[in-house]
Amino acid sequence: MQSLRVESSTWSVSEYVPKVRIKRTQGLLLLVPFLLVCGVASLGVGAVSISPLQVLSILLSHVGLPPLAEFSEQQAAVLTVIRLPRVLLGVLVGAALSIAGVALQGLFRNPLADPGLLGVSSGASVAVSAVTVLKLQLFGFYTLPLAAFAGSLAAILLISSLAQENGKTQVTMMLLCGVAINALCTAGTGLFTYLSTDDQLRTITFWQLGSLAGATWPLVATITPLILLCTVGMVFLANPLNALLLGETNASHLGISVERTKWMLVVFVALGVGAAVAVSGMIGFLGLVVPHLVRLWLGPNHRVLLPLSALLGAALLALADLVARTVVVPSELPIGIVTALAGAPFFLYLLLRQRRTHAL
Repeated sequence: MQSLRVESSTWSVSEYVPKVRIKRTQGLLLLVPFLLVCGVASLGVGAVSISPLQVLSILLSHVGLPPLAEFSEQQAAVLTVIRLPRVLLGVLVGAALSIAGVALQGLFRNPLADPGLLGVSSGASVAVSAVTVLKLQLFGFYTLPLAAFAGSLAAILLISSLAQENGKTQVTMMLLCGVAINALCTAGTGLFTYLSTDDQLRTITFWQLGSLAGATWPLVATITPLILLCTVGMVFLANPLNALLLGETNASHLGISVERTKWMLVVFVALGVGAAVAVSGMIGFLGLVVPHLVRLWLGPNHRVLLPLSALLGAALLALADLVARTVVVPSELPIGIVTALAGAPFFLYLLLRQRRTHAL
């Protein structure tokens, strides 16, 4: 009987691993082409139209390969200088916000957790408002991004230190401290908004609505290492996150260093979301909706959920930016409005659907 029991256990484990790989492969086969299509569409559509073949030809010309179709110098300049860094920035920001949402939902075991939960976004907002109103232009063009990143990091470090008790991080206390710091930062942003001039108010308002209009190659190069470190680091924490779904005590019994995992998750979230918010402003609902979409599609396993949420978030933000650029031409709609208008109704639909199936 004992040998039969062992064989049954071994069989179940051996069946589980291929299922995870199959789901991840299925997701990659769909989401990688979807991301490429969204990227090419975003590169080609605009005031200066560039066909997909011309997009490919311009990119090939930069690596010394013969073009597949003729293109003008204006098309090459628009794609290389304006659209390509903007699309890459959108891909990086979308991936960071989405994978941070997955990590926070796993850490708190709460499906409503999102990157704004720990005060990361509100900390950035109050810092940007402060440097705008006080006219602290110490680093020129990079002043607002650096202020946003510093505000995000300060908020997350404050919340993490307040949630410490006897050398352990209390997740519930961290959540409550995040709510309190969020409220405090919102009040600070409101105060600076009240003290601002008309031009300063415009700057603060448009930053809070989110935009990728300020994308440049130096900006992309600055945040790429931070977001790649955040994304890759969280993917390597997939197994500890799976264990945390069983509760901290059970995760410890499975050999997971719970405290180290918590701190690594918090650091990666602060790094990725802080960098994303610094360059794009506040973009809502992406980190909340994307993890739910992938979870409903492929299940709750974080080995599948983390990388595929990053891909889907990158594709959806590139698509949202395309809509923001083209829907009110010649003006540009803030991207945060697009994500909220699309994300909020869809999230309500998911909630109602789950309620009907008694899954919520």
